[in-house]
Amino acid sequence: MKLALMLGYSGAELDLPVKLVQRAEELGFHSVWTAEAYGSDAITPLAYLAAVTRRIKLGTAIMQLAARTPANAAMSAATIDALAGGDRFIAGIGVSGPQIVEGWYGQPWGRPYYRIKDYVSIMRKVWARREPVVHEGREISLPYAGDGAIGFGKPLKSILHMNPDIPIYLGTANEATVRLTAEIADGWLPSGFVPGSMPEYLPWLEQGFERAGNGKSLADFEIMALVRVEVADDVQVALDRQKPNVALYVGGMGHRDKNFHKDLMVRRGFGDAAERIQELFLAGRKAEAAAAVPDEWVDQRSLIGPASRIKQRYRAWEDSGASGLVLWTREDEAVEILAQAARLNA
Repeated sequence: MKLALMLGYSGAELDLPVKLVQRAEELGFHSVWTAEAYGSDAITPLAYLAAVTRRIKLGTAIMQLAARTPANAAMSAATIDALAGGDRFIAGIGVSGPQIVEGWYGQPWGRPYYRIKDYVSIMRKVWARREPVVHEGREISLPYAGDGAIGFGKPLKSILHMNPDIPIYLGTANEATVRLTAEIADGWLPSGFVPGSMPEYLPWLEQGFERAGNGKSLADFEIMALVRVEVADDVQVALDRQKPNVALYVGGMGHRDKNFHKDLMVRRGFGDAAERIQELFLAGRKAEAAAAVPDEWVDQRSLIGPASRIKQRYRAWEDSGASGLVLWTREDEAVEILAQAARLNA
């Protein structure tokens, strides 16, 4: 199983753990990933890391579609890939949620399924440089000919000769978009994947592979599952430390009637807890919302505890069907423990 390191996005201060990334590279980690919400962006830190690393792949988990046009996303990815020496960038893409799309970026929520499909198609056309880019999509078209256009748009071909094979991974969660991911993408950044959940997703993935119509299968497809990691002697205390973040996403990251994180929790059998968390969080009772998060929900999505417990629980992830595990941690010890568990130096 591949191991990767998730850096996420910054809080109030930007702190890029360069030495941790370099140590992960030394240990044989496959990739390092950055994120964006409505603060630090996902692209710029990877440009910096490209200069201080040599082999580790550089991925976004995720670039938000509304943050940049597909042409700009393709340009950014290709530029960093070129700076890093080629064959190192992974373009992880996702739609975020309507609160951020419309509230932060000022873009319409539209039809995310078709927006993803158009976005990926345009990026691949930009990288291929076979001809000036023309795309007639349901959500995005080039040249633009919609409201406000003056009709002077011209199909263009990238000046930079780009790597045509930059992989695209999609961050998706529901049946339609997971199926689309398997059809058009090179990999998947699943939201909520845990050991034992592959039977739920496998039919959707197989339908997507079939739609691709080129013999595509799991053998050609990466699944990079995310797990939070914390080394701790007291498991309960560590579980409790994770709960405010769960409460934020389940209770407040999205509209009351449209919250993907809450929907996932309901789908996993924690419906009563999800409703209670949202009710408390939206009422401003954030500490109570965190306390309402079940231990089991946190534990199944994390690797928490002393080294022996982390290594033992890692085996379930190794057998989960994922091809890689993205470790959300800033702990040196956690990186070392998981490298041992994954036998990277064997």
